[in-house]
Amino acid sequence: MSQGNKGHVHTKYEPITIGGNFLMKKAMLGKKIGMTQIFDEKGLVIPVSVIQAGPLTVVQKKTSENDGYNAIKVGYESIKEKKLSKPKLGQFTKTKLAPMKYLKEFRLEDISGYEVGQEIKAEDMFQSGDKIDVSGMSKGKGFQGVTKRFGQKTGPNTHGSMYHRRPGSMGSGTSPGRVFKGKKLPGHMGMDNTTIQNLEVVRVDADRNLILIRGAVPGPKGGLLVIKNTVKSGK
Repeated sequence: MSQGNKGHVHTKYEPITIGGNFLMKKAMLGKKIGMTQIFDEKGLVIPVSVIQAGPLTVVQKKTSENDGYNAIKVGYESIKEKKLSKPKLGQFTKTKLAPMKYLKEFRLEDISGYEVGQEIKAEDMFQSGDKIDVSGMSKGKGFQGVTKRFGQKTGPNTHGSMYHRRPGSMGSGTSPGRVFKGKKLPGHMGMDNTTIQNLEVVRVDADRNLILIRGAVPGPKGGLLVIKNTVKSGK
């Protein structure tokens, strides 16, 4: 378990909450390996993020008849049985599947092609040219001031200024006599659930389950990522 920036405890097994009525067509879990560059057919350099995507195992299939909605629950990355609690281990012993470290739930438009125990690979979900959204926890920066946290302008750097990297005025004293909500102040920076939209899949390595994505994606090396088809209209 890891502790977020507001003291709430997060587990690796909380299902993804999908807002609104948006149903995904494609979805995948993966880990960020790092960044590199490749060359296209014209010899131009393309900066890419390399993602170890899957393989995933379908742990549970939810239907509208039994659960009120259609979804699949997938597991990613093997783990020893002794590292899981009995309730979490029971999900795997019931279906006779190997224990998985991460569990995520995806609401897909069509789940008819998935069955419990089925393996899902990167090439089954994405191909070159697909537009995707990538979500993950951003890098933690610890406690930072307003200059680094929000990019706020500094005061004069001359001698005698006495006000270089401080947050600025807190507001008037008598009226309203309080600090307005949303005032930019020093605090914990990073470790936020971040989504970068409308990225492009440059290449899919089916042999090694790698996805090469143009540009940067959230989080540090080894961070867990959720990859899904973009909600953008493609304009």
